[in-house]
Amino acid sequence: MDDAMDSLMRGRTVLVIAHRLSTVKSADTVAVVSDGQIAESGTHDELLDRDGIYTALVRRQLQGTKNET
Repeated sequence: MDDAMDSLMRGRTVLVIAHRLSTVKSADTVAVVSDGQIAESGTHDELLDRDGIYTALVRRQLQGTKNET
């Protein structure tokens, strides 16, 4: 499924709204929307380095994954 989506999105501008952060991890640009405003934007790695909202979401999602196992 991921390979099919990657193939469809290649060479196009695509807006993805995702709850699973793994969906946007390889995006060229990730925008974090909070209270109707873009609060942060950048690559996955850039946003993690900023230790902001995106980082908190990643940590929360990873913690949830650990609790499910």
